[in-house]
Order: sequence, then C-alpha cells, then structure tokens
Amino acid sequence: MNSTPLAILGGRPLFAEPRHVGAPFLPPRDLLHASLDAILDRRRLSNDGPMVRELEQVLAARHGVAHAVAMCNATLAMQLLFRALELCGAVVMPAFTFVATAHAATWEGLEPEFVDIDRDTHCIDPRAAARGLTRGAAAIVGVHLWGRTCDTERLELVARTANVPLVCDAAQALGCDLGHRGPGGGPGTGPRASVLSLHATKIVSGLEGGAVLTDDENLAERLRRLRNFGFEGYDLVGGLGTNAKLNEFSAAFALCGIEWLDRLIPRNLARAAEYRRCLAGLPGVTFHAPAAAAANHHYAVALVDPARCPLTRDELVAALWADNVLARRYFHPGCHRMEPYVSRPAAGRPSLSLPVTDEVAARVLVLPTGSAVEDGDVPLICGRIRQALDEHRRVRDGIRRQAAA
Repeated sequence: MNSTPLAILGGRPLFAEPRHVGAPFLPPRDLLHASLDAILDRRRLSNDGPMVRELEQVLAARHGVAHAVAMCNATLAMQLLFRALELCGAVVMPAFTFVATAHAATWEGLEPEFVDIDRDTHCIDPRAAARGLTRGAAAIVGVHLWGRTCDTERLELVARTANVPLVCDAAQALGCDLGHRGPGGGPGTGPRASVLSLHATKIVSGLEGGAVLTDDENLAERLRRLRNFGFEGYDLVGGLGTNAKLNEFSAAFALCGIEWLDRLIPRNLARAAEYRRCLAGLPGVTFHAPAAAAANHHYAVALVDPARCPLTRDELVAALWADNVLARRYFHPGCHRMEPYVSRPAAGRPSLSLPVTDEVAARVLVLPTGSAVEDGDVPLICGRIRQALDEHRRVRDGIRRQAAA
C-alpha cells in the first residue's frame, strides 16, 4: 500500500507527470528521421505518395484484405464509406461507442439506430442488431472495443439474412483479426469493410489518420475517388468528392509504429496481467478481460460494481485524477444520451431503452496502459485505488470540498 497521503486529501500527487489512457507511442527517432529525410528528399508530401501507398500495402497484408484506402482520419473514412455504399435511412449501431461513429453516419444524412450491447464483451449484441433491422435499417455497424473484436460471424449472418451490409468501426482494433476472409472470400463471408484509426491515442499512430479495409475492389476505387475530390484521372472529375487524403509524414509515422507492433502487443498483455493481479481482491473493482482470439490489449478496463464498491466509479475517477492518474469513463453516458441524439423524437416508438449500455457506461473505468505507463507504475496506481477505497469516507468528503471550492 502507498504510504503517502492521497492527493485528494492534500497529499502530493502520485506522479509528477500525468499518466494518460492512450499516450502516443513514439517510434525510435532514428527510424522516424530516416523516413522523414526520404520524404524531404523526394519533395512528395501528399497526393497519394509512396509512403501512403506502402502503408496501404502493409495494413492490407497485416489484416488479410485485398485493399486498404488511407484517409486523413477515421471519422472521414467512416463518412466516405457510408457514402460509397450509397446507404439511405437508418443504420444499426451500438450506443456504447465513441460519438464519432454516430456523427459520421449523421453527417452523411443517415439516422443512427442505437441498440444494446453484450454485457460480457461490451460490443454490439447481434440479437439486438437483428431487432434493430426490423425497423428498416440499411446497414449494421459493428464496433470493436478494448482492442478486441465484436462477433463479426454472428453479425454477418444477421446482415446477410436481412440483405444489408455489415461494416465495422475498428478504430481500437488495429492488429486484430477483424473477421475478413481474404480476397477470395466472396460475399457473405465477413464485413464489407472495416475502418481503422491511426489517431495519436491508438496502438499505432499516424499523428492523425485512418484507413478503410475491404476485399471489394469496386468499393476501394470509389473510396479513392471520394477522398481526392472525385478525380478519376488527370484533370478528370467524375463526381462529388472531398479532401480526405493522408499526408506522407503521417504515413511514415504509422509505418514506423507498425514495425514495433509485435513488441507493443506483448507489452500491453503484460500490463493487463499486472492490472488483473494488482486489482484482485478489491471490493467491487474487477479487471475486464473477455477472451479474444487476437487482441492488441491496448486498453486496461476495470469495472466498478456500485453495490459492492465503497466509492462510485466517478468518485474513483476524481481521486485518481488528483494523483495525476487520468483514468477515463469511456464511453459515458452513451451516444443515446448525448446531443443531438437525446433530443431527437423516437419516430413513434417507445422511449429508447438500452439497459446494458446504461449499466456498462456507469461502471467502466479505463486505466493508463501501454506507453502511458512505466515499469512499476501499475502497482502504484492500483495501490492508490486500494488506498482510496480504504479511506472512502474521507475521500468522499475531499471530493465534496474540492467541488465546493
């Protein structure tokens, strides 16, 4: 147990520098500088340059698909995917996701049809997705969470039965088995497309960036036109498009990160095992780690049981933040309780009820991991949690005093 007082009670913060969820991984500088020098020597900074093309090849090969189409960020990649699929109406998706998933659909004139999640995986429940499709939705959006994948096999069966495409928000799942069956898989054998994120907080970063993975050559070509103003050739614009291209510096940064991916994943796994061990026995706090065939373990997720824990999840967050442990409440309170979605009429249906989403959103506590923590940090963080629970009455009073100040 830590012997120093908790910062929420007037002690010195546990860490002088904050420990973040998803602090950026920085590749070795000599590796990065060599790539940047090559870019500068070529004077090719954007417009489908060689670094972008190499990144696309590496991402496609890594995930077993025929095509990867790089974009400037994952949100625009998702928007352009919706547009390229020519979807209309509603799309079924979980409310327990980063709001960008819903916003991307809304920007493209689609209506998010929020459905509930599975209590064990926190991913979209295929049975709930099937019920959502009965209201006439045009697609299913599966969301991979916590560096693990949703049940793409069952979701694809639901989508195929309804004759709608399955697409996946794979922002957190780079390096995982995304359920694609390869170039020869044919229709009905996996997601139509998956969207990766290369944001700074992800396991591999391009500073900003994203990519659409697909085995559909025609879809990939439509996406390439859409990301580049609709150009089909030199001075030939074939239709509406926008500027969603990835620049060469971001592609190089991501390529350097991918070179380290097979070392980052085992390190994340070791951190997860350490959190599980150090959190064991705490009242009402458990480590969340459902089984997964191929996970990147980039997120350390604890669950706080309000019936057993002496502090609420939000009180624990406040205590940890005072100690520079910047734990997060992903994805509180759920998209269905955020604007603009919470104010939208229910189109004649009863009020939206997503009990599992509400329960999980109130319990999730995401802890620093990956490159955000150093050797020895995890026992200190868990010791602070134990100390806060042991002194829960004083901690609660400290939070109240801080709020009133």
